[in-house]
Parts: sequence; C-alpha cells; structure tokens
Amino acid sequence: MRTTALALGILFLATAVGCAGDRPQQASVDADRAYTAPASIYSVMDSTSLIYTDVAAGSAAHDNPWRWAGFILHPVGVALDYGVNRPIYKLPSKMQYLFGYTAEDSMLDSQRR
Repeated sequence: MRTTALALGILFLATAVGCAGDRPQQASVDADRAYTAPASIYSVMDSTSLIYTDVAAGSAAHDNPWRWAGFILHPVGVALDYGVNRPIYKLPSKMQYLFGYTAEDSMLDSQRR
C-alpha cells in the first residue's frame, strides 16, 4: 500500500511540476501583449455554442499531456482486449462447469462491441 501511495504521489508531483512554469517570466510576456477578448461569451458546454462561436479558438493553447498519452496508448489497449481478454472469455464459455463461467459472465461478454 505504501509503495502504491508513493508511486501515485510521485506521479502527481511530476504532473504538477509540469504546470508550474516561470511565473515572473510569464507575467512579463503577458504585459507585452495586448488583451485579447475571449472567443465567445457562451460556454463551451452549451449545446448552442457551436453555432455562435469557434470552439477551437476558445480552447487552451497547450493540451493536457495525459490526453495525448491516451490517444497514443488506445490502440495498445484495443489490441490487448482482442488479443488477450476476449480469448480468455472464449475458452471458459466452452467449458462452463470447469471454469465457473456463469450466465452473468456470458451477458457481459455478449455486450462487447
């Protein structure tokens, strides 16, 4: 448990350090630039905002690095699902009493896309 907590603490610390930029330098850069109004007064979560504004113009300039990691690792997860997880469900479905495969397992397996 302590090892897991330590690993998560290090992970969160590494993420937070990435967000802690050089504030005085950023303040001087902000002072040099003129104020630019937001792209819209509408919230991005508003369903009508797509009609009245350009959402990409109102988005953050730097995206979250964990999102990019998710995009990159998604095909790996899909490959593991098809290569490992689905065959693990297929074998017990053929020998239900030996592996303890239940109707609930069958229902969950049938709901896969």
